[in-house]
Amino acid sequence: MTIRHARGMAKVAAKSRTRSWIKPFTTAALLSAAALMTSVLAASSAEDGAITKSHGYSFYGDLDYPADFEHFDYVNPDAPKGGELAVPFIGTLDSMNPYSGKGRAHAFSVYPYESLLADAAPADKYGQSYCLLCESVEYPEDKSWVIFRMRPEARFSDGTPVTAHDIAFSHNLLLDQGLKSYADFIRKLIPKVEVIDDYTIKFYFADGVSRRSLVEQVGGVPAWSKKWFEETGQKLNENWIEGPPGSGPYVIDEIDLSRRIVLKRNPDYWGKDLPVNQGRHNFDALRVEIFADDTAAFEAFKAGEYTFRAEGDSKKWASGYDFPKVDSGAVKLEELPNGAPPTASGIVFNLASPKLQDRRVREALALAFNFEWSNESLLYGLFERRASFTQNSPLMATGTPEGAEREFLESLGDLVPPEMLSEEVYVPATSDPARLFDRRNARKAAAMLQEAGYVVGDNGKRVTPEGAPFELNFLFSSSSSPTTRGVMENFVDNLENLGIAVNFEVVDTAQYTSRERERDYDLVVDSYTTFLGTGTGLEQRFGSEASAYSLFNPAGLASPLIDAIITKSLRAETREEETAIMTALDRALRHEFIMIPLWYNPNHWAAYYDQYEHPAEIPPYSLGYLDFWWYNEDKAKALRDAGALR
Repeated sequence: MTIRHARGMAKVAAKSRTRSWIKPFTTAALLSAAALMTSVLAASSAEDGAITKSHGYSFYGDLDYPADFEHFDYVNPDAPKGGELAVPFIGTLDSMNPYSGKGRAHAFSVYPYESLLADAAPADKYGQSYCLLCESVEYPEDKSWVIFRMRPEARFSDGTPVTAHDIAFSHNLLLDQGLKSYADFIRKLIPKVEVIDDYTIKFYFADGVSRRSLVEQVGGVPAWSKKWFEETGQKLNENWIEGPPGSGPYVIDEIDLSRRIVLKRNPDYWGKDLPVNQGRHNFDALRVEIFADDTAAFEAFKAGEYTFRAEGDSKKWASGYDFPKVDSGAVKLEELPNGAPPTASGIVFNLASPKLQDRRVREALALAFNFEWSNESLLYGLFERRASFTQNSPLMATGTPEGAEREFLESLGDLVPPEMLSEEVYVPATSDPARLFDRRNARKAAAMLQEAGYVVGDNGKRVTPEGAPFELNFLFSSSSSPTTRGVMENFVDNLENLGIAVNFEVVDTAQYTSRERERDYDLVVDSYTTFLGTGTGLEQRFGSEASAYSLFNPAGLASPLIDAIITKSLRAETREEETAIMTALDRALRHEFIMIPLWYNPNHWAAYYDQYEHPAEIPPYSLGYLDFWWYNEDKAKALRDAGALR
C-alpha cells in the first residue's frame, strides 16, 4: 500500500465508503510509453553505484514534467481563489481519524496532511510522483535506499516547522499503532529509517525484496507533528475529533459529525507558490453536509443546502433532475469523460465461508444476476457491464493467452490450471433483458449447483453436500442508493428461485462497517482498487499472507497462483514485461472468481450550481472538483440575486 495514493484518491473524490477509506496503492492510469529522461536532475558515481537525484520519482526513471515545470498541464494557473464548494455525505460518522481500524471517518479528515511527495497529482500521468515537502529525492540504481531532502520553509498550521523528525515519527507511528495489515507488510520491506539532519531523512529497504513502490510508499507517509502527539498523548489507534495540525492548504474549521464538516483555507499556507500547487486548492472553503439517506440529500441539493453532486444514481440522473433550477440554468448538468478504468466493484464472495469455497457454486450464483434486465428496467440503460479488474486498459485480458502473456503463464508450470491456457478468459454471461429470471442461465446454474452437491430437497430448497440448508447472508448498507438496493433485491429473488435461502440484511452504516471488517457475511457489495501496473499494494489486496484480516481484501482471496504472479510482476524490468504479467494477473483473478462483476459508468456525472468552472479538458484520471475546479464570483452573485442560492 502506498498511503500517498490512498490519501490522494480520497481527497480528489471525497467519496463515502462503507468501510475504511484507506486503499492500497493505485492510480487509475494508462501505461505510457517510455518518456523523457531530461527531467532527471543529476546522476553521479558513489559506492552504491549511480545515484539519481531528481525533483520527483518514477520507477522507470521517466518524468514527463521537467525540473523547471511551472504547473501541471491540465490546471488553470490563473484560476481565481475564493468561494465555497459543498458536497454531501450519506451515512454516519464518529471519528476524524481514518488511520485507525476503529470508527468511521470522512475523507475530509485527511485534507490537512501532506507528505514528502505530492498526492492526488498529477492527474494526467501514471506512476509519476513529484516533490512537495521534499526538495529532491535521491536513490541508487538498485533502490536499496532513498534520501529525501526537505523544504525548510514547510510549516504546520500552528507555525512550527515540518522536519525529518516528524516524518520519521509518523512512519514509526503507523507501524506501532496503525492498521495491522499495513504495519505487518511494511515492517518486512522497510527495516530502518534514519534522520540525517533536521531536513534530511533516509529510508533503507530490505534485501531480497522487490523495491517496487517503496519510494512512493515512504514518500506518501502523512506528515504529523511529533510535538503534538507527545504533548497530547493521543494514540493513532483511537478515535479522535480534533487531530494534529497539518501542513496542507486547508485546516479544519468546523466539526459536527451529525451535521457537517467545514475546511477553510490556511491563509499562511507555506506551499501556495510551489509548481505542484499552481491552479489547485482554489476554494476558500470546502464543506460536507451529512445526511441519513440519499433521498434527503437530494432534496437538500435542490434547496441549495449544498452545491455539488457527483451523481452515481442512474435513476436520478435520468429522471430526477427535472426541477425548476435545472430548467432555469441555475443548476448545470455535465457528462465529463472518465479516462480511468472503472473501480472493480461487485458482489464479493467471502471465500472463508464453507458454502462458497467451490468455484462452481460461485459461478452458479453469478448466473442468477441479470445485468441486462437490471440495466434496462432499473438503471435506465446508462451503464456498461464490467468484466475485468483493469477494464478498457491495455492490461485487460482477452480471449485465450497469446504471446508474452502465454509465455509467462507457461513459465509458472503446474500453478496455472490447464483451462486458463486453453479457454477464453471469463466474461459475465449475457441474460435476457426482457425477463428478470433468465431460464437459460437458470438451467446452467442449477446444473452447476447439482454437480457441486447442492441438490434440491423435497421442500424445493437446496441443501449443502452435508445436508444442511443452503443459506446465504447478504450484508447490505442502508446508505446505498434505492436503485442499487432494488437491483440487489431482484438478484436475491433470482437466487431464491434457484432454491437458495438468502437473508438480505440491510444495516446502518456503523454496523455495516463493523461487520465488514469482521467478515461477517457471505455476500457483500464491495470493490477492489483497479490496477494499471504492479506495486507492493497488490500483495495487500490479493495476496495470501494478510488475506484473513486485510481490509483491502474483502473476499479473503489466498491463491498460490496469484501470489506467484504478483511476485514476478514486482521483478519486472521493462514496461513490456510488466504489461504481460499484469494481463496474466487480470486473467487469473477472473479465473479465481472472487466476485460477481457489476456495472460501470464510462463518464462522470456532475450536477452543480452554475458558479463553478473547470479546465476545458478534464485530465483522464480525476474529475478533480475538489482539486482544480474554481469559483466564479459573478455567477455566484447572479444565483444569489435570483434566489437560487441562499
